[in-house]
Amino acid sequence: MTKPVALVFYENLLAGSQLVNRLQDVGYQVQLVSDLHKLVEQATDSKPMVFVINLASASAAGLEAIGELRSNAATKHIPVLALVKAGQKKLADQVRAAGAASVAIESAVTTRLPQLLDRVLEVE
Repeated sequence: MTKPVALVFYENLLAGSQLVNRLQDVGYQVQLVSDLHKLVEQATDSKPMVFVINLASASAAGLEAIGELRSNAATKHIPVLALVKAGQKKLADQVRAAGAASVAIESAVTTRLPQLLDRVLEVE
């Protein structure tokens, strides 16, 4: 049985490595996104179950990549879980506006990742 794929991009190295480890712990095959400008192409090729993006700043490239993923017919179904630092309400609002299905505080990755994934993967 193949593992579901999770595409992951992170700006914060420590939180990013914890995220990758936790995703692998809960049964995902992790593919890192190194170039957000190629996100749609990578997502089309790898057919991920989810895209998780950890943003340490209001990265225009990160927000744009989420928007491109959501607006492309081949990738718009892929849910986006965005992780931000505590207290970054403005960034969280920007990420939601860009099309993220859910936004969470990055510190929740170590303790609540399965619940966060369940929430973002819910079909309405």
